Amino acid sequence: MTARIERPLSPHLQTYRWTLTMALSIIHRATGVALYSGTLVLAWWLIAAATGPAAYANVEAFTSNFIGRLIVFGYTWALLHHMLSGIRHFVWDLGYGFKASEREALAWGSAIGGISLTVLLWIAAYAIGGGR
Repeated sequence: MTARIERPLSPHLQTYRWTLTMALSIIHRATGVALYSGTLVLAWWLIAAATGPAAYANVEAFTSNFIGRLIVFGYTWALLHHMLSGIRHFVWDLGYGFKASEREALAWGSAIGGISLTVLLWIAAYAIGGGR
């Protein structure tokens, strides 16, 4: 009779201890998916701008209310966060940033950087656009 070999469990969320890099990896994927939807709104805006004043007025009505602004703000954050996370992954592809402290710094940099750049971009847009 042969002894049964115990095989290790497949890794899953109950096995791992949550880390910032793990959470940002999931958020990176989620923002990638969100960018598809947001790009449809961007395409709608560009097509409406090319079509004429009536079509553009529809987009303007959508993006000027609270929900529309929230969607565009979320799209801006998703775009900037995804970009910074992509840069973080690129740094790793170059072979840098694998020490625990470096991973943490890169993760915090992309998390805080995405939020900060989004807020700064919106402040600048409101300043340039006169608060519209």
